[in-house]
Amino acid sequence: MGLQISATNPEHPALLLELPWRTPLEEWPEEYLVPLPRGISRHVVRYARAGDEVVAVKELAERPALREYELLRDLDRLGIPAVDALAVVTGRTDRAGEPLEPVLITRHLGGSMPYRSMFETTLRPATMHRLMDALAVLLVRLHLAGFAWGDCSLSNTLFRRDAGAYAAYLVDAETGELHRRLSPGQREYDLDLARVNISGELLDLEASGALHPSVDPVEFGTEICARYRGLWQELTRTSVYPAGKYHYIERRIRRLNDLGFDVAEMQIESSTTGDTVTFVPKVVDAGHHQRQLLRLTGLDTEENQARRLLTDLESWMATQDDYAPGDTRPEPGGGHALAARPEVLAHRWVREVFRPTVRAVPGELRGTMDPAELYHELLEHRWYLSERAQHDIGLDTAVQDYVRNVLPGARRAPDTAPG
Repeated sequence: MGLQISATNPEHPALLLELPWRTPLEEWPEEYLVPLPRGISRHVVRYARAGDEVVAVKELAERPALREYELLRDLDRLGIPAVDALAVVTGRTDRAGEPLEPVLITRHLGGSMPYRSMFETTLRPATMHRLMDALAVLLVRLHLAGFAWGDCSLSNTLFRRDAGAYAAYLVDAETGELHRRLSPGQREYDLDLARVNISGELLDLEASGALHPSVDPVEFGTEICARYRGLWQELTRTSVYPAGKYHYIERRIRRLNDLGFDVAEMQIESSTTGDTVTFVPKVVDAGHHQRQLLRLTGLDTEENQARRLLTDLESWMATQDDYAPGDTRPEPGGGHALAARPEVLAHRWVREVFRPTVRAVPGELRGTMDPAELYHELLEHRWYLSERAQHDIGLDTAVQDYVRNVLPGARRAPDTAPG
C-alpha cells in the first residue's frame, strides 16, 4: 500500500505531499526544517514548513498515532487548549522500499515555547508563579472535561503570553484517556504523575547547571499540585447558605466568572427545615471572558486578553452618546433616540478603535505577537506614559511612542520576557 495522508482539512494533503516522506525523520534535510525549541521526547520530533504553516512532525507507530490524532480532535471539540491535529501519514517507505514509521502532524502554536525552555533561562519568581497558575488551570480544565493526561510534563506543555500572564497548552496526548467523568482517584493519580514528571525534569536541568538557583525542583512540583487543588476546590465545592440569601449564590457565580469560568449547570436544594439552601456548580466551563468577547465582537482571544479587551471596550462604550447600560429596548410610545445595542457598539469599537490601532503598528515590527496581545501591550504602554505624565495621553500618542521607542529595539523573546 502506498503513502496515505489522513487529514482534517482538504488543503493540508497537497501541502504535506511536498515533505520528504521517503526519508527517516531524523535525517530530513535542513531546507525543510524550522529551528524552534523543543522539549525532550521519546520519539523523533521535528518542526517543518508546509506551505505557509509550520508543523510539528512526530514519528510513532500507526496505532498510537491514529489514537493521539483522534484524542487531539476530541480535545479541540471540547474547547481544551491543545495543539491542533492536522494529519497522520502512513504507508511510508524509504528509497529501498523498507517501511518507515508513520507520523503524526500537528500545527505549531504560534508564539509558543515549551515550559522546559523557560526554566533553562533566568526566571523571576513572579514569572514562575504565573507559569504555575497557567499549568494548574490547564490540568483543572482537562479534568473537568474528563481527560486524564497521564504524561503531564514541562516538555509536553507549551506556554504562550496572554495579556501579561501565560496560557498553557497540551502538546502530547499519546497516553491520555477521555472519560465521561474522572473519579477523585483518577485525578489524584494524574496529578501525582505530573508532580513526579515536572520535578524530575527540573532535577535534570539542575544537574546540568541550566536551572536558576532560586527554583527548588521538588517544591515547584508540589506547589503546582497545591494550586490545582485550591482551584478545583473553588470550582466544585458545595456551598450552604441561609434561606433567602440568594445573592450569595450570585456572588459565588461571579467569583467563578472572575476566575474565567462559567457555571453551565447547577444544583440548588432547600433543606428539609427550609432554613438553608445548598448550591453545587455541577458543570463548570472555562473561557467566560473569551466567550463574552467572541459573542460581542467576533474576536477569538486568550482568556486574559479577552478580560483586558472587554475592560477597554466597556470604557469606550461609556464615552458614546448612544450607549445606555442595561436595558436597551425603546421606551413605550417612542419619541426618543434608541440606544445602540451592546453588540452594535462592540463591532463599532472593533472597526473604529481596535483594528486601526493594531494596523498603526508596522507588520514587520510586530514579531510573533497576535493582534490581541499587541493591543494589550499598547494599552499597557498608554497606562505607563499616562502615569508618567499624570494625565491620559491617549491611545494614538501611545501607539506612536510605542512604534518609535519600544519596537525598534531588540524585542525580548518569550523565555526572557520580563516577569
